[in-house]
Amino acid sequence: MPVEPQKSAFLPELSNEVREAQTVKEKPILVILGNPPYAGHSKNKGKWITTAIDGYKYTFGRVQTETDADGNPVFSDVKKPLGEKNPKWLNDDYVKFIRFAQLKMDEVEEGVVGIITNHSWLDNPTFRGMRQSLLRSFDQIYLVDLHGSTKPKELVPEGKENENVFDIQKGVAIALLVKKKDAEQGVWHTDIWGSRLSKYQECAEAEISTIEWSRPKPFSPYFMLSAVDWTGWEEYGQWWQIADSLSAASDKRQIFSANVLGFQTHRDHFAVAFDRQEMLSRVRDMCDTSKSDQVLRDLYFLKDNRDWQLKNARESLQKAENPERPIIDCAFRPFDDRPCYFGPEFMDYPRRELLDHVAWQQNLQLLVSRQIGTGSWRHSLVVETPANDCTVSDASSEANYAFPLWLYDLTGTKSENLSPDFRAFLDRGYDHHYSPEEILGYIYAVLHAPAYRSHYAAFLRIDFPRIPFAEKAKDFEVLSLLGWALVQAHLLHDLPRRSLANYHGKGANEVEHVRWSAEDERISINKTQSFAPVPEAVWNFHIGGYQVIDKYLKSRKERMLSLDEINQVGRIADALAFTNEQIARIDTAYAQAFPNRG
Repeated sequence: MPVEPQKSAFLPELSNEVREAQTVKEKPILVILGNPPYAGHSKNKGKWITTAIDGYKYTFGRVQTETDADGNPVFSDVKKPLGEKNPKWLNDDYVKFIRFAQLKMDEVEEGVVGIITNHSWLDNPTFRGMRQSLLRSFDQIYLVDLHGSTKPKELVPEGKENENVFDIQKGVAIALLVKKKDAEQGVWHTDIWGSRLSKYQECAEAEISTIEWSRPKPFSPYFMLSAVDWTGWEEYGQWWQIADSLSAASDKRQIFSANVLGFQTHRDHFAVAFDRQEMLSRVRDMCDTSKSDQVLRDLYFLKDNRDWQLKNARESLQKAENPERPIIDCAFRPFDDRPCYFGPEFMDYPRRELLDHVAWQQNLQLLVSRQIGTGSWRHSLVVETPANDCTVSDASSEANYAFPLWLYDLTGTKSENLSPDFRAFLDRGYDHHYSPEEILGYIYAVLHAPAYRSHYAAFLRIDFPRIPFAEKAKDFEVLSLLGWALVQAHLLHDLPRRSLANYHGKGANEVEHVRWSAEDERISINKTQSFAPVPEAVWNFHIGGYQVIDKYLKSRKERMLSLDEINQVGRIADALAFTNEQIARIDTAYAQAFPNRG
């Protein structure tokens, strides 16, 4: 029932206040609050919300669609599909909740959504359509990123803690999405680091008017809602990209035609072994009809899932003419090729592109992470066997993609895996037809140039790298030769030997611990056996998310090293020492080619 305004002449201010309150009360302002669940494998698959989520699977771009009667261009908003190979995270329950709230807000003139969710949608490329859509619906977006992610790991400012406000692995953020006429439009963003308690206290005491906000300026193609320094993007954004996952097919400026996420087993302990005999034993157990499924489940800790069932896998193996044929080496970790069963009988996703173009073929692959969440960018490696998705990093957000150098057809004939547009650009620009190997060498050199990595660090964290091409053919060729030598070293094909990491001591060769001593440059693996010398720069060398030698040895904890594994440690040390030297030479050549870039 409406409140009757006070009519006393002695209380005019109170009368006005009551009248204004009545106006506000009658005005339809929608408020939606929530802490929706985070579930990548959503069970909310109703037709309405599934269709509604499609609105996040494209972006709008203004393009000329016609001309008017006077010949002036007429521009329209045109939908562009995201082109994501794996957009499954858009089906997460919290994304569906945000979409539901957004559509409700689209029906009213004013309102606010207050939610706390997984923070991935603020800057992950997969969510760029969602971000643009929210920017079109809401006048003001306030974001408090509480971080706290342990999976994937985050780059934490030095000296800061990063505890989660909940007992979960995913980082979280608070979002206030405001729809209000005549309001100052924009995005306000802040980060809160620290312990769980300190984050609680800061949130409890904070007010919108007192928070120190940054003001992101979202723009195409990413529409980032987090604070990113975009200095230099105008130039960087025009370069050819390793893979262009953002543009429409007709607009792509990508170097490689085909790429694929590395293979995923979802049971590495079973599908990948340390030696061929281990894998043969597992295959024979799977084929042994005298052993029940339950025996194998207990023996190998096997569980069924949507994509793999033990019963079906065993039946397929038992019918195979040569069930041992798919046992091949795979690039499991840096400098750590291991036997794997490269087929659906052991793996969920062996990847068709790797089966067709890499397994049982002579080929090279450039491995690159699309995004990184921790540390500096060092996420590239060349390998020659099928690559796992965690070859470069085991952080889920840093999974590596494989870019084969060659593509094979059904007859075994190979063709270069370079996009026709890129090939035309390169041939025209240098007036010369460089081989795919020469091009790979050049790209590998640029990706390892410290000046390139530091100058474009912010952009390398966001998406696949973009590559600058030298104006002079001579500079291209110098970098290409340096990069190709590095490729050969990383394949351990043509490796300058330095007699590093020699094996010392007597014992059972068991890795009981992995400890490096600066005093004598020695890695001990048990009380009596060690590798030396291992210089500090070699010991601390990282590829992607791994400290290389430390990772190789710790992966073999409580195992006895074979003679080949012992020798491999020495080869790795030599390769890393050469890499450090070659990177310095590459940086000099890069500075010569690009004096103003880095």
